[in-house]
Amino acid sequence: MQGFVRKAARLRRILPVNANWWTKFDLLRTLVRRDLEARYKGSILGNLWPLLNQLSQLLIYTYVFSVVLKVKLSLKSLPENNFTFGLWLFAGLLPWLAFSGGLIQSASSVVAQNNLVKKVVFPLALLPLVPILSTFIESSFGLIMLIFFVAVNTHILHPTLALLPLVWLTQLLLTTGLGYLASGLTVFLRDIPQTLAVILNIWMYLTPIIYPASAIPEEWRSVVFWLNPMTAIVEVYRDLILVGKVEHWGEWGVSSIIALVMFCSGFYVYKRLRTAFADVL
Repeated sequence: MQGFVRKAARLRRILPVNANWWTKFDLLRTLVRRDLEARYKGSILGNLWPLLNQLSQLLIYTYVFSVVLKVKLSLKSLPENNFTFGLWLFAGLLPWLAFSGGLIQSASSVVAQNNLVKKVVFPLALLPLVPILSTFIESSFGLIMLIFFVAVNTHILHPTLALLPLVWLTQLLLTTGLGYLASGLTVFLRDIPQTLAVILNIWMYLTPIIYPASAIPEEWRSVVFWLNPMTAIVEVYRDLILVGKVEHWGEWGVSSIIALVMFCSGFYVYKRLRTAFADVL
């Protein structure tokens, strides 16, 4: 542990980053850790609950779609058995659950922490980030479990897994941008979280998560891929984990641009609104 601390201190001296940013990073890390601890405080299993919840989802969806509905999915990289569809479905659910869960929780992050809003020295830009990062970290347990089951089922670990941090960046930029926008507006319009829940329900079924993209009518397929950034993120997750090659480079590039624009726009709106937070709350 001491060696890690020394390496972190050395890294801080090397990187041309202002000391104020390192202070904010330390504060954000502390807030995320406390948020994760508070979610399961007092429970016997503690932080094992996210893993168990996601494992139960994997088993339930596999049973419903593969055993009851007998849905078959043919992928060259996966054997044809009842477990294949469950892995494919879970690979699409993971990024969606992290996106929707983080976004919904971030919408109320400023309103729920009005005591921090009224402190002049507190960096308000961190508040929406805390639930987003916490939910993202929780989803990583499911991701590890998914990779493990894919390896057991196929006896292969695709080298494309090394590209996962890049798609995480796209996902985090999109979630954070929308989170900033939603949390800033919620201070003035308290209906935003409820409205967002309805929009996300519709958005999920407009994204090929529980059905393959090939089921989308051909005349609408390009619209869904190029204008819905979550479609590209979900498909790239499957490409990297299940297929072993990226088949949607162009869509991923466009979704990354949309995510970056959304992040800049959301942060700009949040920055303009935050001066009035203390007065409203």
